Amino acid sequence: MVFEDEAGQTLRPPRARTWARKGHAPTVRVNGKGSGRVSIAGLISYKPGQRGHVFYRLRVHRGRKGERRSLSEDDYATLVTAAHRQLHAPIILIWDGVNTHTSALMRQLIAARHRWLTVVQLPAYAPDLNPVEGLWSTVKSSLGNLAVDGVDHLAAIIRNRLKRIQYRPDLIPGFLAQTGLSLEPEPL
Repeated sequence: MVFEDEAGQTLRPPRARTWARKGHAPTVRVNGKGSGRVSIAGLISYKPGQRGHVFYRLRVHRGRKGERRSLSEDDYATLVTAAHRQLHAPIILIWDGVNTHTSALMRQLIAARHRWLTVVQLPAYAPDLNPVEGLWSTVKSSLGNLAVDGVDHLAAIIRNRLKRIQYRPDLIPGFLAQTGLSLEPEPL
């Protein structure tokens, strides 16, 4: 079972609380007007009795004229195919109803993978059912008040944060527990 969600981050960092001497509030000055954005698609896979896995794909957008500002259908298909190759198992993909997931091109890409891919769409406005939201929360909380040099620096930091989570297998089941969902069958 694999959950998917996407997120993005601009050069303007999320606000976060920090410590300072009383009366000396720290100020982080950033130029939020710079063009650039990092789009991320993430997958978390769960299988009963095995550790969870995190897969992700980053796309850096530099704000050029005519450049796409989000992930494409091919980006999602490549990510899901890479997860399938590494997991060596059929995938039940659970994701939201963002327009890229429901497009005609995506339906064709899913149909081409019908032997090993089953897609389930989450109900509308149900981010609390998606464990990947916990992944984004963890990543974005580590970016609070962080000033970066540019979009490439931001992408490198996000990759670093995601790699850290990949190597903490005890953290990944917590994202599922946070949703209230379980992989255990209901007793009869």
